[in-house]
Amino acid sequence: MKIIIAPDSFKGSLTAIEAAQAIDRGVKKAFYDAETVLLPVADGGEGSMETLVSATDGKIKHTPVIGPLGNKVEAAYGVLGDGKTCVIEMATASGLNLIPEGNLSPLQATTYGTGQLIKQALDDGFSSFIIGVGGSATNDGGAGMLQALGLQLLNENGHEIGYGGGELNRMKQIDMRYFDKRIKDCSFRIASDVQNPLTGVNGASAIFGPQKGATAAEVALLDENLMHWANKVEKTTGIKLHDLPGAGAAGGIGGAFQAFFPGDMKRGIDVVLDYIKLDEKVIDADLVITGEGQIDSQTASGKTPMGVAQAAKKRNVPTIMIAGSIGKGFEVLYDFGVVSANSIINRPMPLEEAIERAEELVEWSAEQVVRSYFFQKLNNNGRLNT
Repeated sequence: MKIIIAPDSFKGSLTAIEAAQAIDRGVKKAFYDAETVLLPVADGGEGSMETLVSATDGKIKHTPVIGPLGNKVEAAYGVLGDGKTCVIEMATASGLNLIPEGNLSPLQATTYGTGQLIKQALDDGFSSFIIGVGGSATNDGGAGMLQALGLQLLNENGHEIGYGGGELNRMKQIDMRYFDKRIKDCSFRIASDVQNPLTGVNGASAIFGPQKGATAAEVALLDENLMHWANKVEKTTGIKLHDLPGAGAAGGIGGAFQAFFPGDMKRGIDVVLDYIKLDEKVIDADLVITGEGQIDSQTASGKTPMGVAQAAKKRNVPTIMIAGSIGKGFEVLYDFGVVSANSIINRPMPLEEAIERAEELVEWSAEQVVRSYFFQKLNNNGRLNT
C-alpha cells in the first residue's frame, strides 16, 4: 500500500509540513506498514519557499531587509537542492504578516525589501529564480523592488521619489542606467494565480487594495497612481501593463516582473508540483491525501488541493481531501478525481479549540479516512485486492 501525502498548510494552525506529518501518523495508526511519501505543497504563496526547499533537500539563507513600512526585518530566500535555483517568497520581505494589526498603510507600503532579496541572491551568484508573490502588503506596482535593484524613479527635480504607491504620481521619469545589468542574463519564474490587470475595476487597487487596508478614497488614488506608473513604464519599455493579465498580482509587482525581467508567470501550484515531481511519484500509488484549512467551490479555481487532485487523476490515482471545514459547492471536486472531502471536526467545538487541536484532529481524520477507504479493498490477509 503506497499513499502520497500532499497537503497545503492549515492556515493559522499547521504548516504544510506539520499537516503532512500529522496525516502520516494517522495513516500509520490504521496501517503501520503502509508506504507513505510526504510531499507538503503550496500554491506559490506563503509556505512555498519552505515546501520547495524541504522537497529538494535545499537550504534557507537569512538576510536583513527593509520591510513593507520601512523598518528592518529578517527575511530569507531558499536554495533548492540543485544548488542553482533561488526561491524567493516576497511575503518574507514585503508581506502583510510583517505589519502589526491595525497598522496597515497601503499608500506607504513598499516592495523594496523584495528587491533587496533578489540583489542579495544575485550577489551570491544565483541566476535562476522562482518568485512567489502571494501575501503582499503592497500596492506600489513593484516600484520599490525596482529601486532596490538600481532603477531610478525621478521627480520633477531629478530626485528619487519615496516609497509606496502613494508616491507614484510624483514620478516624472524612469532612468534605467543603473538598473542591475545581471538581471538580463537571469531567468525568473513568477508563481502566481492572479490574472488581474494592473488598473481599472478589476485591477490591483480595486480588487486587492481593501485587503491591505485601503479606504475607498485610497483605492481610487492608488489606481490613478498605477495608471500613471503604467504610462511611464510603457514609454520606457514599450510594454503596456494597464490591462495585461497578471500585471495586478501582489499590488502590481506582477507587472514589474513582466516589464523589466526575463521570464514567465505560471500558476503557483504548477510551479511547486513541477519541482516536487508529484507526477512521477504518484505513478504507483494507491491513494493521494491532500487538504487545507477550508475546502469549498473556490478550491477548484486552482488552489493546492485541486492541483494535487488533477495531477493524481492523470495517473488514475484517487484523491481524498481533508480540511478544517467544508464549504458550499465542494461537490464540483468530484469531477476531478476526488473520492471524498472530509472535515477534521469530530464534535461541536469553538473555532479556537479546533485551531489549538488541529494537529491531533488532522491525525484522527487521516486514520478514519484510510480505514474507510481501504476496508473493502483489503482481503483477510491485509493485502490489497487487485
